[in-house]
Amino acid sequence: MLEAEIVNGQQFGGVKLAYIPQRIASFTVYAGVRSRPVEMRLGASPALAVPVLAEGLNIIAYQSTVATVSYDEWEKFARFVAHKDLPVTLEAHLARGLPEAGFSEAYFRFSKTLIGAGNARGADRRVGLETELVALDNPYADDLAGGLHVQLFYLGEIRADAQVEIFEKAADGTVAITTTRTDADGIATIPVRAGMRYMLDAVVLREPSPALAASTGAVWETLWANLTFAVPQ
Repeated sequence: MLEAEIVNGQQFGGVKLAYIPQRIASFTVYAGVRSRPVEMRLGASPALAVPVLAEGLNIIAYQSTVATVSYDEWEKFARFVAHKDLPVTLEAHLARGLPEAGFSEAYFRFSKTLIGAGNARGADRRVGLETELVALDNPYADDLAGGLHVQLFYLGEIRADAQVEIFEKAADGTVAITTTRTDADGIATIPVRAGMRYMLDAVVLREPSPALAASTGAVWETLWANLTFAVPQ
């Protein structure tokens, strides 16, 4: 069986979300050339508990529907964009005629999890998410002495010189956080260690479409590419 939780939070912790179709834009398992939509009972927890699709590397891809977060002060938003290395300044914000306080951001999650079943052989691949991290090495079957390489995409194109944040979780639950950047080919090298779990994310910031702004009231939009995997002992 493949089992996984949908967690909304940070640093490998947060609120575990039940399977609620209204919150899910897409949810699919891939293995090789095969794929299968995830269909669970309403309210099921964990949100994923399905048979392995095939022996080897199984890819779970999840896209959320839109959610929003509000900012009561500019400084909180400024800390967020600085932490994620996003290209926005107070001057650019005000130039759009936006308020310095009391505004909101709409966000979407584009998450993938890699799970090795049986021999765990196989490769990650692009599955068509709007922004997507693709592992170029198999964390369960390849030699990772030189690190695990990932490639970042946005709207089908490679995303060069973008920050990738790395969360490394040890067996005792402690989490170490570092960052790296993609090169001209959108590739980043992730140093990994045996026995650890990893979560990677990379964020796109853009102005929302008129339709999204009208439906949510948001003045900014973020798209989160996320990838989780483990490195065996």
